[in-house]
Amino acid sequence: MGEVARGGGCCPPMDLFRSEPMQLVQLIIPIESAHRTVSYLGDLGLLQFKDLNSEKSPFQRTYAAQIKRCGEMARKLRFFKEQMLKAGVSPKLSTTQVDVNIDNLEVKLSEIESELTEMNANGEKLQRSYNELVEYKLVLQKAGEFFHSAQSGAIEQQREYESRLLSGESMETPLLQDQELSGDSSKQIKLGFLAGLVPREKSMTFERILFRATRGNVFLRQTAVEDPVTDPVSGEKTEKNVFVVFYAGEKVKAKILKICDAFSANRYPFAEELGKQAQMITEASGKISELKTTIDTGLQHRVNLLDTIGVQFEQWNLLVRKEKSIHHTLNMLSLDVTKKCLVAEGWSPVFATKQIQDALQRAAVDSNSQVSAIFQVLHTKEMPPTYFRTNKFTSSYQGIIDSYGVAKYQEANPTVYTVVTFPFLFAVMFGDWGHGICLLLAALYFIIRERKLSSQKLDDITEMTFGGRYVILLMSLFSIYTGLIYNEFFSVPFELFGPSAYECRDLACSEATTIGLIKARRTYPFGVDPVWHGTRSELPFLNSLKMKMSILLGVAQMNLGIIMSFFNAIFFRNSVNIWFQFIPQMIFLNSLFGYLSLLIIVKWCTGSQADLYHVMIYMFLSPTDDLGENELFAGQKNLQLVLLLLAVVAVPWMLLPKPFILKKQHEARHGAESYAPLPSTEESLQVESNHDSHGHEEFEFSEIFVHQLIHTIEFVLGAVSNTASYLRLWALSLAHSELSSVFYEKVLLLAWGYNNVIILIVGILVFIFATVGVLLVMETLSAFLHALRLHWVEFQNKFYEGDGYKFFPFSFSLLDEEDEVL
Repeated sequence: MGEVARGGGCCPPMDLFRSEPMQLVQLIIPIESAHRTVSYLGDLGLLQFKDLNSEKSPFQRTYAAQIKRCGEMARKLRFFKEQMLKAGVSPKLSTTQVDVNIDNLEVKLSEIESELTEMNANGEKLQRSYNELVEYKLVLQKAGEFFHSAQSGAIEQQREYESRLLSGESMETPLLQDQELSGDSSKQIKLGFLAGLVPREKSMTFERILFRATRGNVFLRQTAVEDPVTDPVSGEKTEKNVFVVFYAGEKVKAKILKICDAFSANRYPFAEELGKQAQMITEASGKISELKTTIDTGLQHRVNLLDTIGVQFEQWNLLVRKEKSIHHTLNMLSLDVTKKCLVAEGWSPVFATKQIQDALQRAAVDSNSQVSAIFQVLHTKEMPPTYFRTNKFTSSYQGIIDSYGVAKYQEANPTVYTVVTFPFLFAVMFGDWGHGICLLLAALYFIIRERKLSSQKLDDITEMTFGGRYVILLMSLFSIYTGLIYNEFFSVPFELFGPSAYECRDLACSEATTIGLIKARRTYPFGVDPVWHGTRSELPFLNSLKMKMSILLGVAQMNLGIIMSFFNAIFFRNSVNIWFQFIPQMIFLNSLFGYLSLLIIVKWCTGSQADLYHVMIYMFLSPTDDLGENELFAGQKNLQLVLLLLAVVAVPWMLLPKPFILKKQHEARHGAESYAPLPSTEESLQVESNHDSHGHEEFEFSEIFVHQLIHTIEFVLGAVSNTASYLRLWALSLAHSELSSVFYEKVLLLAWGYNNVIILIVGILVFIFATVGVLLVMETLSAFLHALRLHWVEFQNKFYEGDGYKFFPFSFSLLDEEDEVL
């Protein structure tokens, strides 16, 4: 490629056919104004910086410490966002913008983080104490019932025992109900006990393990807690049982403690005396009430702090992301040997020169810099990035093209034609003005609510549909247009533009076949005559129309692709491609398929019954034979011979001359360079610095010839396969029409024929869901993908290389919304 065009002048505000003229610029920025300069350029968003420190790792760059500092602030903001989400506090958009310095913000974020962390820690401790007290109170209440019932039973038994034995022996231990109660008190055993809560799901296993570990030398009582309780350790709601286990001996106690720890059983102190139990319950209730008040106060204070954060969160977050992006950009700049200025290089549109210079001037003034930044244009042979200025209407179409490949710099952009051809080819396959109205309503919904929806977080499918709302708009309008041509409204024909031109010959013509119809009126003024729907002739007219129209549209679009290659050749001054690519391709394509298109139009105009299949086949098999009844016009046989000869000649025309001409041009260019005068030292250095590796590539004739051979074979075979590929327009249109007809006749009309309200309602619902699910969703997606394929393969492969790279300027408006991690 030649040297990138330079110079002033401003392009039109919207030029989609060619990408914007770009220039490689160099900025020499004083260090004291570097930060503000990059910030102003980020606001402008029209300069793509080149990384001049690509050989350095991120940690070896000048501003690595500042990026780490911004990353730490971003971490704190993420922590604040997590806390706000947990508390149900959403960030608010502040209408008043407060000027915040990044240094002051760093200090403020550290203070808020410390305060919030301390509040969280204190809140967790208080909450754990509160949960422990709640469990403790439950243990006191439930276990107290054990002791109270046991003591009441023991007193009753004691009375019976005394009345039976008439003795004055006292009962030392009410819970023991052996006959040893009547023995010597020195022989009685004092039992110990432990009380607590165990998760209900583990209670049975807990009981079995206790029994086995102590060989049955324990007595366990359990009771369920009605409501789930919050576990002090995990903080989760858990169903638990209160237990009391009685044991004898310290060894048994040690085993029980280990088992309790293994089963996450929380133990709590418990007094045997009923009076102390009541006192402990009263104390626990008082502490619970105090802790509840303290926790509520702390939570309210925490919510107030999070509300304060939420008011300024978006502003802080934007400031930190801007600061981090500024230092990332500064790390791409080269530090001058004097360490007093930074050198930047980057791509910018030519029209943005004045705006960039104004931004540099403002940055120097606002930074109180004594020297302003220097702006100069560099001359290079490096391929510039591709930049198309789009709006909300054209951006979705440009996205369709960019998904295939980004246009090479100044290459002809298919988007200009895709805006019309893409929705039109979709409509050819989807043509039904009833379905088109449904799509139109969906597109209008997104367009009317675009301001609200653009500020919301949408799911993937809704976001994709919303982004292509203007594509759907044109798809729906073209579908209404082609639906009116096909005369199909949910597969039903209507006499919108007047009565049918045909009538039945007699009453026996109930099947409305073409044989039984006679023309009684003037031709139907627009679209297909309603009577042609449902004809039972061997090849219905509407079916034939769609098939032949697919060929005409395909040949026309392929010709447009070849013409686009002609525009590229003229723009890049490539005369070789004009003479040995554009011309033979046009001759070959139109000698065969252009001629077929001509025959279709002539047959339509004349009403001839000629068999076009026979004409095209015997054009190759027997070109000298008479056409007979298949002749459409005088001199057709001679024209076919000439076209066949041109098609044969076009193949070697594409294949042979171009490699030899390129070889001759290469030899002439290098021969001229061999005898060029020696440049001065300064000029030689400039030439070496401005040339890249492409200027020293060797010319391989065999490689060029093989490439041209592949290209020729690909075009010749592709001309046939691509034309056949356009028949998908006919096939999908036929499938869409037949599906719609099936849903109408076999669902709606069938339900209507039963004269039953319930069956009718069910039939209408099935028809609606089938129409929406199959025809408006699946068929829309199918037609969209096939139209996409026709543009990417059949159309763009004629001229579009798509091997460029996109222009990504440094712009604050393009900052990723997701938080970045250093």
